[in-house]
Amino acid sequence: MSALADLPPLRQSLEAHGLMADKGLGQHFLLDLNITRKIARLAGPLEGVRVIEVGPGPGGLTRALLEAGAHVIAIEKDARFLPLLNDLRDVADDRLQIELADALKADEATLTGGAPVAIVSNLPYNVGTALLIKWLTGPYRPASMTLMFQKEVAQRIVARPGDDAYGRLAIIAQATSQAKIVMEAPARAFTPPPKVDSAVVRLDPLDQRPPEALIAALERVSQAAFGQRRKMLRSSLKVLGGAALCDAAGIDPARRAETLSLEEFMGLAEALRRAEGAN
Repeated sequence: MSALADLPPLRQSLEAHGLMADKGLGQHFLLDLNITRKIARLAGPLEGVRVIEVGPGPGGLTRALLEAGAHVIAIEKDARFLPLLNDLRDVADDRLQIELADALKADEATLTGGAPVAIVSNLPYNVGTALLIKWLTGPYRPASMTLMFQKEVAQRIVARPGDDAYGRLAIIAQATSQAKIVMEAPARAFTPPPKVDSAVVRLDPLDQRPPEALIAALERVSQAAFGQRRKMLRSSLKVLGGAALCDAAGIDPARRAETLSLEEFMGLAEALRRAEGAN
C-alpha cells in the first residue's frame, strides 16, 4: 500500500507520457481515486481475491483494486498505457498481471486457469454491451461482475416490463444473474467528460442458471421480439413460429414484447426449443 501511495497522481503520469484518451476506443478515464476506491468497495471484500479488469487505461481503478488487496489480471488493448501499468506492476508485489489483448477475443478461462473470478471494470463505452453479453452467455462464468457503463446501458440491464429501456439486454442479464445499479457517476467525473452520465452495475450469477440450450433460445426469441418491438408478437416472432409459438407458450400473440415478463420470455424460449427438437 505504501509503495502504491508513493506513485505520482494519475493526471501527472498521463501528462508525463503525453497520453490522451482515444475516442475511437471509447476511452474516458477515471482519475479520481475516491471514485475508483468506491467501485472497488462495491465489488466486495477483495483481499487475496483474483480480479479481471478490462480497459485499465492509465490504471486508476487498477490502483484502487490493488490497494484493496486484489490480485489483478488487467486486459488492455491500447499499448500506449503499458509504461503506466508497468509502473504499477513494479510496486504491486506480484499482484498485477498485464495482458495486451482485445478483451472481446480474450480467453478468460486460460487467463484464470479456469477458476471463476470477479470482473471489475470501467468498460470502454464502445464494447461494454458486447463484453457483458459475452460474459453472460459464453463459456466462462465470472464469480461476479461490477461494471461501469453509460447510464442508459445500465438502465437497460436492470429494466422491467413496461420500462422504455426494457429489451433484450434486460432479458439476458436477468435470466442469468441478479443485476442492480449500485452507483452513478456524472460525466464530469471522467477525463475527458463524455456526453452522458455513467453508472455501475453489480451482477451476481443466479444459483440456478438455465441450461445453455434454453439461454440460446432465449437470445433468439428476445432478439426477434425486440427487433420489432412495436409490432405484435405474431408478427415480430414470425420467423420463429409467430402465433403458433405464442400459443404453445400460452401467450396472447396480440401482445407486444415490452409487456412480457422474464418468465413469459422463458416460456417462449422453452416452446421454441421443444418445437425445434420435435422437428
